[in-house]
Amino acid sequence: MSGFFEIGFLNLTWGSIVMLIIGGVLLYLGIAKKMEPLLLVPIGFGIILVNLPLGGLMEYLGGEPTGVVSRIFEYGIAWEIIPVFIFLGLGAMTDFGPPIANPKTLILGAGAQFGVYFAFFIALLLGSAFPDVLHIGIEEACSIGIIGGADGPTTIYLTNKLAPHFIGATAVAAYTYMALVPIIQPPVIKLLTTKTERAIYMKPQLRAVSKREKIIFPIIGAVVIILLVPKAAPLIGMFMLGNLLKECGVTDRLADTAANAFMNVLTILLGLCVGCFMSAESFLNVESLLVFALGVVAFASSTAFGVSLAKLMNLFSKEKINPMIGAAGVSAVPMSARVVQRMGQEANPRNFLLMHAMGPNIAGVIGTATAAGIFLGMVG
Repeated sequence: MSGFFEIGFLNLTWGSIVMLIIGGVLLYLGIAKKMEPLLLVPIGFGIILVNLPLGGLMEYLGGEPTGVVSRIFEYGIAWEIIPVFIFLGLGAMTDFGPPIANPKTLILGAGAQFGVYFAFFIALLLGSAFPDVLHIGIEEACSIGIIGGADGPTTIYLTNKLAPHFIGATAVAAYTYMALVPIIQPPVIKLLTTKTERAIYMKPQLRAVSKREKIIFPIIGAVVIILLVPKAAPLIGMFMLGNLLKECGVTDRLADTAANAFMNVLTILLGLCVGCFMSAESFLNVESLLVFALGVVAFASSTAFGVSLAKLMNLFSKEKINPMIGAAGVSAVPMSARVVQRMGQEANPRNFLLMHAMGPNIAGVIGTATAAGIFLGMVG
């Protein structure tokens, strides 16, 4: 009879059923709607697996991981290996040509990070206002704020350092909102810009960037940023190393492995771990749901600050820039740049904003990693 009572069907709860539905929704978005399928498919399936009773995938005994996925999580995520090495792959996939050709777009990437701090202060205020309901201190507020950067690995890295109990909610929020960039960003952009501003024409041709510049940039960038924000060294260091492997011309095999096979393996493991961390017990509570809600605020405010900074720059610039490219200052590469390109074409068919938007988009990756380093320097 004991074996009979170990059947999973008899141990389903309403909470696990809700989470199975959430996992199914993420699978639908990834497969049917093709919204970031490389991320949402493993995350969604991980959510389904961990909420099937008695599977033991995330099991711990005496504080030691005994489940298959809990071991991957412990040694890959908790030890910060997977998020850091994903930055190596991102660097190997990144072309720094656009921000080098137009350096002022780096400012827009930094400007979008104001949304991170805006969400941070909101979370901190809510935690102070409702201490009996919300246990949100400065560590948790940092982890919520960084969602605004729309950078999953950075969100996971910082949350694991400061508030590991929030890692499921913050990671899924970051990746979900990255996938929903085409839905979240356009209304914010339209709210802050006129049709005339959205139609501002920018010459599609950027200046040619030499090979020497592309080789020097990751070296100088790593030295300067890490000296300014030492705690950003793991993320920025790996990001710049990956880019150097790509650009130096003598490590093509390493760059190809980092950008493709290695990156694919890390993405599968990361997505599965994030999904399996989202059991009904850890996600269906007031704090986790608030994290998910504040993630929208963080992401929308980052978009708004990026657009607003671009409009401010136009007040002092002879050659006007299309303020929509400021929205690409979040780290969602290249999704937000594609949104700007599409909206630019709708407003002015002559506009080709993709390369212009890639500048702040790439700068946003650097900016979010730097923001995480600042939080760690302050709190960690």
